[in-house]
Amino acid sequence: MTYRDLRAFLDDLGGDLLRVGQAFDPRHEMAALLRAMPSDGPAVLFESVAGYPGARVVGNLVASRQRVAKALGTTENELAATYLLRTRQGIAPRQTDEAPVKEVQHIAPQDLGTLLPVLTHYAGDGGPFITTGVVLCSDPATGRRGMGIHRMMVKGGNRMGILLANPPLSAFHAAAEVAGKPLDIAVALGVEPALLIAAVVKAGPQGPDKMDLAGALRGAPVELVRAETVAVDVPARAEVVIEGRVLPGLREIEGPFGENTGYYFSNLSPVVEMTAITHRRDFIYPALCPWTADVDSLLSLAAGTELLGQLRTQMAGIADLDLTTGTCGFTAVISLSKARPSDARRLIHLALSMDKRLKIVTVVDDDVDIRNPREVAWALATRFQPERDTVILSGMEGYVIDPSCGGSGTGSRMGMNATRGSGPEFDKITIPAAAAAKARSVLAEIGSVAG
Repeated sequence: MTYRDLRAFLDDLGGDLLRVGQAFDPRHEMAALLRAMPSDGPAVLFESVAGYPGARVVGNLVASRQRVAKALGTTENELAATYLLRTRQGIAPRQTDEAPVKEVQHIAPQDLGTLLPVLTHYAGDGGPFITTGVVLCSDPATGRRGMGIHRMMVKGGNRMGILLANPPLSAFHAAAEVAGKPLDIAVALGVEPALLIAAVVKAGPQGPDKMDLAGALRGAPVELVRAETVAVDVPARAEVVIEGRVLPGLREIEGPFGENTGYYFSNLSPVVEMTAITHRRDFIYPALCPWTADVDSLLSLAAGTELLGQLRTQMAGIADLDLTTGTCGFTAVISLSKARPSDARRLIHLALSMDKRLKIVTVVDDDVDIRNPREVAWALATRFQPERDTVILSGMEGYVIDPSCGGSGTGSRMGMNATRGSGPEFDKITIPAAAAAKARSVLAEIGSVAG
């Protein structure tokens, strides 16, 4: 099913959407509730926002694989295959004259904080931060579109700090700065999940247009309309769009911010000067609380599944890959089918060299459920010998938000080969299929487990 916008997706969630009628404050209270949600909990819609009459806030949107699969019109079992198939294609966006995101317009706004309920998440945060804004702009030299999620700190008045640590937007800004010109950007807030996922996908200089990827993931073109004050096309059915320009030659402290690492992080970052805010009536502001299952799930699909596809082009027998929950995408478990002794080591070297975010990789056989921490721990405990099966790579590029890299920007990476030996002593104990099926059926009838 294709969801035309965020509202259509929320309307289809039914009991998988928790509606909170009591007023919650965007300063700390909303983040506290989102942090308290179980990893498999429903999406949350705050229907009353303290200080912002008429506005609503949605969070925990993509925290579960089941909801992500629903957003892409597939099943959990087919999620990776569906993602890889669709992202190898592309459906180009189309221009439209119908633009709900322009129902209300604020040209030259003087104070973003009075217009949007931007969340302050953690106690030590330096202020409110936009965490799920899809930043859109074009390469000043080639016109190539760029799209990504970049955190932004509300600084007061019409200014925001923006962390531009990743390409292509960092490269576009650098090119504009060399020319002494501001970079036009627009920030789309409250988009349907397929567009949000596409924004996180890593696309190199020769990679596909992310808006084409969004169209492929959702199964229909994204509808675009020209922004009011900047030369950028924006999603016509977003909830909110912030327009502005990244100022050349200006850096200010942005932070502290409670990052997805679970630590505070500050940076000397570029500054955005807002030129307009447009939004739908009774808009829904999107919340993405750092260091929660919401971020883990988004990274797992857009970064983890993308890496899975890349690795499969390099070697055969790779069954699955998962970025471990709670590790900021720094740790992965990869399963191999019919692995030879040398396969696991080769895979470790490939994975650690292909994704600079990865710090620890564990390779297991395909009889291990890589999304079950107990089974992964069991494989490490019974199939892995530290001296024999550990791979250490030193002097590697560190990730910008990883505090363990210190000021050097470099670090080390580790791989662990937890694949089985060749003897029968490594045969995993199992329950006969008929007995297991009966147990599941009976437990489902009495409501102890899901059918």
